[in-house]
Amino acid sequence: MPGRKKELNFEEAMNRLKEISEQMENNDIGLEESMQLFKEGMELSKYCNQKLDEAERKINVLTKGADDKVKEEKFIPEEE
Repeated sequence: MPGRKKELNFEEAMNRLKEISEQMENNDIGLEESMQLFKEGMELSKYCNQKLDEAERKINVLTKGADDKVKEEKFIPEEE
């Protein structure tokens, strides 16, 4: 898995995470395979979180000003 996550885009990584989750939930797999899948899942999860963080930093919100001109503002996420 080390180089694999760099080959995947975000959607592919999320799909692989779903596959891993389904494998671990539905199949009778051994401890070693479970550990390998868990490790791969954790790496994919970290990769996806990094991609989401990058996207969040890049998002700009377009708004109309009082003069009806579109202006660009930095995206500031609301606190949860």
